[in-house]
Amino acid sequence: MVESGAPLIEIVDLEKASPGLPTIRMRRLVVRPGDRYTIQGLDAGASEALVHLITGAALPDRGEVRVGGRRTEDVGTDMEWLASLDRFGIVTERAVLLDGFSLAGNLALPMTLEVDPVADDVRARVDALARSVGLDVAGLDRPAVNLAPLERMRVHLARALAADPRTLLLEQPTAALDPAASRAFGESLRRVADERQLAWIAFANDDAFADAAGGRRGRINLETGEWTERATSFWRRVLPTAFR
Repeated sequence: MVESGAPLIEIVDLEKASPGLPTIRMRRLVVRPGDRYTIQGLDAGASEALVHLITGAALPDRGEVRVGGRRTEDVGTDMEWLASLDRFGIVTERAVLLDGFSLAGNLALPMTLEVDPVADDVRARVDALARSVGLDVAGLDRPAVNLAPLERMRVHLARALAADPRTLLLEQPTAALDPAASRAFGESLRRVADERQLAWIAFANDDAFADAAGGRRGRINLETGEWTERATSFWRRVLPTAFR
């Protein structure tokens, strides 16, 4: 059960050691409805590990991760955990796109396994998702195999939105994009988050993306867990930080 008024995500004194990765430390992070953060200073492996910790796929060695006021370690069954995942939309290149299927079929997969053809009612939802992230609806019947990098990330973003999550988690979403495409993707994220009133955390070492996406930006020091916020405007400088 979600506690009334509890933050969407709260991390306190987190520490996690994983084989082949530096020990991850985060002193404090609080994400409330509408909060948006770009966290820099992490590589792909550390970004993935933090997404696992936030979603409860992995548990901390020390400290706590709370989602909706509940500790991830208190989720007792696989079914409870799977249900809790619906709170999150995860944007990652690790998600599989089926190159032999159409774009529409790939976008429909979070909603149904009947994707060839896509039923009319599902197709209406697919078209709406595509428009919301900047995909050309007229091109949704072409195979996914020839997608440009920016189009692939738009598909990942659209699929992350399919279950109407409250929070998006983005793992290095623009690592394969050039600066112009990074800005375009950031603008799409900003627009869809505004429309849906979403919170998001992006683990991304990309200033072009961060500038376009908006929200707050900073760097995490994994050795200490401390957060250094990068103030890019007067208003960011005067806002209180969630990392303490």
